[in-house]
Amino acid sequence: MSGLRYTEVSQKEQKFLDMTSLTVEEFDRLVPAFEEAFEQRMKEWCLDGKPRTGREYRTYANCPLPTPEDRLLFILVYVKTNVLQVVQGELFAMPQNKANQWIHTLLPVLQATLRSLGDAPARSMEHLAQRLGLQYLPGESVEPEVISQEPPPLFAMMVPNDASSAPKTRINKKAIIAARKNATL
Repeated sequence: MSGLRYTEVSQKEQKFLDMTSLTVEEFDRLVPAFEEAFEQRMKEWCLDGKPRTGREYRTYANCPLPTPEDRLLFILVYVKTNVLQVVQGELFAMPQNKANQWIHTLLPVLQATLRSLGDAPARSMEHLAQRLGLQYLPGESVEPEVISQEPPPLFAMMVPNDASSAPKTRINKKAIIAARKNATL
């Protein structure tokens, strides 16, 4: 099994959008900045999270994520679906421990990429207001004004018309003993 690959998944636009929340065009615009951030991180850090002291990073022949597109696809699928690392590894044909290493390597790369492009999520109301061009005063209500309208019921309500035709369950108290009296200490 070769796992998910960008070249295959990008051919199915709806599937790609479902997996990453990005169109193929949006994804392709993100790849160069992502790869630049990845190369920068790999100059300083090893895949196992230790500082790089020896040779520089090179993509090896049997790397599970050989291309920048595959690396970005890997981390976007993880962020979007929030699956267990075992499942993420299975999707991309790698064991859980390698999926863990790649996740911990690529998450900071994705964050750095989004920050450099100005697309990182706002971490406070002040930053969000600043991005939206609004004025935010601390202590001010940020909830939108709600028009008083009764929400529709969650479930359709129906009046029972007759007694239920389902058989009634009879409980025999002798059959409900959870443990033997002599086995409990």
